[in-house]
Amino acid sequence: MSRPQPASQHTVRRHNSALVLDAIAAGPGSSRAAVAARTGLTKATVSSLVDRMIGAGLVVEGEAQARPGPGRRGTALHLSPSGPHGLGVEIGVDYIATCLVDLTGRVRKRWLRPSDNRASSPGRVLAKVATAVRTAVREEVPIGGLGVAVPGLVESASGTLRVAPNLGWREVDVRGELDRRIGLDVPVLVGNEANLAALAELWHGDGAADFVHVSGEIGIGAGIVVDAQLFEGVSGFGGEIGHLPVDPRGPRCPCGSRGCLERLAGQDEMVRAAGVSGPEELLTRLAAGDRTALMAVRSAAKWLGVALSAAVNLLDLPTVVLGGTYARLEPWLREPLEAELANRVMSAEWAPVRVVASSLGAEAAVRGAAGGAVRAILADPDPYVASVLA
Repeated sequence: MSRPQPASQHTVRRHNSALVLDAIAAGPGSSRAAVAARTGLTKATVSSLVDRMIGAGLVVEGEAQARPGPGRRGTALHLSPSGPHGLGVEIGVDYIATCLVDLTGRVRKRWLRPSDNRASSPGRVLAKVATAVRTAVREEVPIGGLGVAVPGLVESASGTLRVAPNLGWREVDVRGELDRRIGLDVPVLVGNEANLAALAELWHGDGAADFVHVSGEIGIGAGIVVDAQLFEGVSGFGGEIGHLPVDPRGPRCPCGSRGCLERLAGQDEMVRAAGVSGPEELLTRLAAGDRTALMAVRSAAKWLGVALSAAVNLLDLPTVVLGGTYARLEPWLREPLEAELANRVMSAEWAPVRVVASSLGAEAAVRGAAGGAVRAILADPDPYVASVLA
């Protein structure tokens, strides 16, 4: 067994850079002295690290702070709105979404391109993604990282998309393909769309730290957050609630099973049962009180309650966040879903499950992808600083 070695100067600086930037992010407007007090570092160390981060565009100085009595006034420190941006991409079944967010998580710009990705090979879809990324890059802001949300099983260690049943994809090296096609020379994060949507809700939602975020589109995915941490499972394959069998006699699913939740409560099934052309017409019919549309949504709520009650009984989660199309359907979904959960969750008498609509709706996954790229810099800024100042 090798003996522990002393930390190198570079390792110490890397650790301290993360401490300083976290203090600035948590306390916008803090002075160098306040950051030193918060981190326990010396004022000289903080000043040196802040100067490096200002030089790399991560931090900006504001006006000098008011100070009673004699002494030098400190300047307010903030994350730079013109610093490195996270570029997020979501590959949906019928669209490609992209967005740029700054270091504070503010959206600079977003794009949505309809695209029938079920009818295309991975190569053709990723070529469209590369085009979308090049469009975003023309905004002429520094790109610090690329996050990609995909609707399938993503292996955490490798970033490989193992299978996406609704796209018909298997064993796709999304990260490698985009590296070759785009050549941005930035870190590329690939994640499951439901997990990234749950992270976006955690970062920008109503402050809940324990919830299951269920994204309802053509497919259905769940992101599970416990104690403000995403739970992905051992390999990153957790949260596939859309392929939880809820009716053994139900229809066949592209995953190979029968009676999966998304075949009974997904967007396509609600549209079919309501006899409408798509989600927009479904919403119009619901607003008008159309009985067939209401019954279609109530049926979906029933099956959704079956699946979610299993998750709540297993994990003791207090909140269900409805995302994607479900967020728009919340006024009609919530009541029957709450009733189903009350009947099926053993602890409901003492701890009723709260059902809320996502504050981000259909934008959650792409926001989570972009935000993940930004937060990787905030968590470990020194590699980015070193690359800019090299």
